[in-house]
Amino acid sequence: MSVKHLCIVILVFVFSCSPKALIPQETLQDNTPKPLLIIGNEEVFSEEFLHILSKSREFQTMDEKLTSEEFEKNLALFINFKLKVKEAENLGLDKVEEFDREFEMFKEDLIKPFLIKNSLQEGELMKAYNRMQEVVKASHILLQFPNNASREDSIAVFRMAEKLKKEAEAGADFNELAAKYSDDPSAKENKGSLGYFTALQMVYQFEDAAFSLNPGEISSPVLTNFGYHIIKLEDRKPNPGEIKVSHILVRTQAGDPVSEERALRKIGDIYTELQKPESIWEEVCQAYSEDLGTKNTGGNLPWIGVGAVLPDFERVAFALTEEGEISPPVKTLYGFHIIRLEDKKPIAPYEEMEAAIKSKILRDSRSGLIQSQVLAMQKSKFGYVENEALIEEVKKVYTENQKNNIQEIVSQKQLLDSTLFTITAKPKTVGDFIGFTKADRQNVRITGEGYFKSWFDKFIEVSLNEAEEADLLANNDDYRLLIKEYRDGILLFSLMNEKVWQKALEDSLGQQNFFAENIDRYQWKERVNALIVKMGKDESAPAVKKFLSDKKLLPNLQDRLENTFLDKDPLAFTMEEGIYELEAHPVLKKADPTKTFQDLKIDGKVVFLVLGEKVPAGPKKFEETRGKVIQDFQEYLEKDMVRILKKNYIIRINEDEKQRVFETVVNR
Repeated sequence: MSVKHLCIVILVFVFSCSPKALIPQETLQDNTPKPLLIIGNEEVFSEEFLHILSKSREFQTMDEKLTSEEFEKNLALFINFKLKVKEAENLGLDKVEEFDREFEMFKEDLIKPFLIKNSLQEGELMKAYNRMQEVVKASHILLQFPNNASREDSIAVFRMAEKLKKEAEAGADFNELAAKYSDDPSAKENKGSLGYFTALQMVYQFEDAAFSLNPGEISSPVLTNFGYHIIKLEDRKPNPGEIKVSHILVRTQAGDPVSEERALRKIGDIYTELQKPESIWEEVCQAYSEDLGTKNTGGNLPWIGVGAVLPDFERVAFALTEEGEISPPVKTLYGFHIIRLEDKKPIAPYEEMEAAIKSKILRDSRSGLIQSQVLAMQKSKFGYVENEALIEEVKKVYTENQKNNIQEIVSQKQLLDSTLFTITAKPKTVGDFIGFTKADRQNVRITGEGYFKSWFDKFIEVSLNEAEEADLLANNDDYRLLIKEYRDGILLFSLMNEKVWQKALEDSLGQQNFFAENIDRYQWKERVNALIVKMGKDESAPAVKKFLSDKKLLPNLQDRLENTFLDKDPLAFTMEEGIYELEAHPVLKKADPTKTFQDLKIDGKVVFLVLGEKVPAGPKKFEETRGKVIQDFQEYLEKDMVRILKKNYIIRINEDEKQRVFETVVNR
C-alpha cells in the first residue's frame, strides 16, 4: 500500500478503527428516514454518522456508550468532515481522472466480501480444508481419447470405461486391469496405484470422485482433461500432518543390476555404521550421501506432507514415530535411502492455510466451476433473459465478416438498438456489445469457440457483475455505507493535500510569515552546552571519571576522550554533545546546572556530564524549528479552511433526529 493509500485509510477511519462494531438498528430505523444534517442543499442521514461512530463502539452496553461531551465532539468532527467533502465536490475533485482511478481501485477490494463469488469461494476453501483432514489411498485406470477424437470415439472410450468398472465389480483384480488397459504410463510399474493423497493434489474432478467413495468402492467413469478415469478407493485415514526428515542417499543406475547390487551393499554398510553408539548422523551423511544438495547440511529436506514425495519414500518416512529414529534402507527411483525423522507437526489451522488454499483453488479447475456457479446464480437473481435468435444472427455477422466492418453491417441490418439480453428488465443492445469490444478495457482470451463467443461471454459476465454491484448499492446498507466512506475519504485526502498539506510545504513565504506572527510559540528555554557520556562498562568508569573531572568543555574534548578510551574498547561508553534545554533533556533535568563536571546514576547506569556555556532563553531561528512551523501552519490552514466553509455553507441540524441518535449512543 502506498503512502497516499495509507493516508486515505487513516482519514476514513478518523473517528475510530474497529470495522465490526454494531449499532442496534431497530432503535434507529424509521419508515420515513429524516436527515440529521443539511449542508447547503445536501441531506446527510444519521446512518452515515452512526456508521463512523460504530467503528470503535458497539453501544450495546453502558460501558461502550459515549459521554455527552464525546457525542458533541464527534458530531462536530463529522460536520467538519462533511463540509470538506462538500467543498471537494464543488471544486470538481470527484470528476478528475485520478479520483476515478483511486476510487475504482478501492471499490475492487471493498466489494469482494459482499459478492456471490466470495461466498462460493469461501465454501470451496472450507471444503478443501475439511478434506485435508483426511488422506485417501486410491488406484485408477485411465482411458485417454485418441487424437482428434470424434463424438463416436468419446462414446466408445466411455463404454470401455463402464465395461472395466463392471469387470472390477464382478471380481476382476483392479490393479491387473490397470496394468493391462490403463493409458497412464506409470501403470506398468505401479498397476494404477496412486498411494495416499489429500485435497488439492489431484485435478478437482478426480479428487471429488475419490473423496466421495468408501474403501473398496469403484467410481463410475470420471471425466478430466486427461480422459476417463475409473477410481478404486483402497483406504482413508486421518491426515498425519507434515514431517521434517533428513536422508542419506546412495544412487543406482536404472536397469543396471551390478550398480544396484553395489549400492545395496554400500547402503547396508552405512546402516550398520549408524547403529554404532559413537556414530554421528551428520558426519556419516557428509561422508557417504550422494545427494549433493543436502549432504553438507545433514541431509535435511523441507517439510513434507502426504502425496508430496515418492510413495515408497513417503510410506517409510511417515512410519517413523520418534524424533531421531532411523529407518532401514528403502528403495526409490533415485536409489537407496536411509531416512531420519527430525520433527513432525499436525495440519495447520484454517487461518494459517487459507491463503495457500485459495491460491491453489484459483489456479485449478475449481475456479472455472466457481465462475460457472456465479454466473448461474447471477442470471437467476437478476432475471437474465437472452434473445437467442438475435445472438445467433450477430454471431453469424462476426463469423462471416472482418471485425472493422461489423458496426456498419449491423447498422445496415438495423440491429444496433436490438436487445441481445436483459438484466433486471434493462436491455443490453447490439450497440452496447460493439461498444464494449471497442473500449478494449477487458483482458479477453480468444478461445477455440472464436472471437464473438469469447467477447460475448465476457460481456455477459461484466454486465451481470455491474448488476450485482448496483443491487448491493441499492439494498445492502453495509456495502453502501462502506463505499461512501471510502469515496468521501479519497475526496477528503485530495482536498487536504491541495489546500493544506502541499500548500504548507510549498509556501515558503507563508511559513516565514506564520513564524514571525507566532514567534511566541517558538522559544528556547534556558539551554546549556553539554557533553554527556553514558557508560557501557562499569569497569571503565573510574578511568573516564578521572580523565573528565578537571576538563573544560572545549571543542576537542570529545575527540580526546574517544582517542583515549574507545580506540581500545569501542563499547566502553557512548557520547553525545550539543546544546540542550535543561528542563527538557532526560539527563540534564536531573543535573545540577551550577557544576561543570558531575556524575549521575540513571536507570542503573553511570553517566558523566561536562557542562559548558549556558545559553539564555530566547526565540528560535526559523531553520531550527522549520518542521514544527510547517506542522502548525498546516493546522492553521485547516482551521481557517473550516472557518471559511462554515461561512460559505448553511448548516442545519435536525434537533429531533440528533436527540434520537443521542439517546441511543450516549450513556445517561
